[in-house]
Amino acid sequence: METVGKLFERVPDDWGLRGDEFLWHELESKLASVELPSTEQSLQRLLETAFWEATATSLAFCDEVFVQRFSHGGMSSGYISGDFWRERGFPLIVHRFLEANHR
Repeated sequence: METVGKLFERVPDDWGLRGDEFLWHELESKLASVELPSTEQSLQRLLETAFWEATATSLAFCDEVFVQRFSHGGMSSGYISGDFWRERGFPLIVHRFLEANHR
């Protein structure tokens, strides 16, 4: 069975802020047993809901948000970039989903 978590296995080459990598791995773990949805729109809703649950912030209105559990030292430690997730992170996951559906 393919899961949403498998779409997170290969990490991006770069991140927006220091907390983004920690959020990536948390989402990978959280979604490890969630079956792939049937549509791109369902996947997008699932990802946005997972983002909200992890950050207590809507991705639609997020420039950056501080998440204490992702703070491990450094200037932007613990900060999540909304731009990264909207423009690179989740589009990458959606792209992998679409590729998997065309195999």
